[in-house]
Amino acid sequence: MRFGRRKDVMQISEAELTAMTAQLDEMHRAALPEMHAAVSAWSEKLRAGLRQAGTHQPSRRGFLLGSGVALGGVALAACGGTDSGKKPTTTTVAGKPPSKSAPTDVQVAMLATALENTAVLTYATAAKSAKTGALGAVPPAVSTFVTTVMQQHQDHADAWNAALPSGNQVGKQIDTTLMDNIVGPALANLKDIAGVASLALVLENAAAATYQASLQEIKDTTQLALPASIQPVEMQHASILMFMLGQYPVPASFSTTDAARPVTDHIGNA
Repeated sequence: MRFGRRKDVMQISEAELTAMTAQLDEMHRAALPEMHAAVSAWSEKLRAGLRQAGTHQPSRRGFLLGSGVALGGVALAACGGTDSGKKPTTTTVAGKPPSKSAPTDVQVAMLATALENTAVLTYATAAKSAKTGALGAVPPAVSTFVTTVMQQHQDHADAWNAALPSGNQVGKQIDTTLMDNIVGPALANLKDIAGVASLALVLENAAAATYQASLQEIKDTTQLALPASIQPVEMQHASILMFMLGQYPVPASFSTTDAARPVTDHIGNA
């Protein structure tokens, strides 16, 4: 069976999408041990830094120190994207104005958590719309892909949130700047699978670009374990979505920061 009612949707078969989803899940599961090890090492270094400093304010070096995992996946070909919407004007995180001395490393991790939560909410909303029939006929392979990707984003959100100090944990909060300006309006106008794929691609490109931006800010390669273990999975999400939309899945040789979200995005409840 092939699906896609619009000319800009690639006639990809259910069998093809099923195979891609299985490979995606295998890639994600392979990265999980590295991701969890990175969270443990990162959190322990942060706590050790706090104990030495005798303060509750984390240091950049202590927070960013990871497990030194190899970055083979980070140089994967990127999925392109455009800057997602107008620039935010707020400078709040987790619903509160940040201190001018708030560490950039904590803000980056909070933003990453919020982006992952935003993706989870978006996929969940699309899945709910599909169940009501609002998106037309939805092949089982598409439902499986959505469920698989949504769980992977939840795993990523949980990992980032676990790495944050207790006073800065984001929980289920989302990037409300992205939601208000881009995601929300698009969700309100979803009519078919192509619309879901297009919106999801914006989110996946934003996540991958944001991770790339964080990698470029970190000079010590031993500090890159957590974002490096997650970014390739986000890029694979984007590649599959581009296949579904009939676009070339590898439009650039290296990942970019074009669609990266800034730490000034507001983080709050959905």
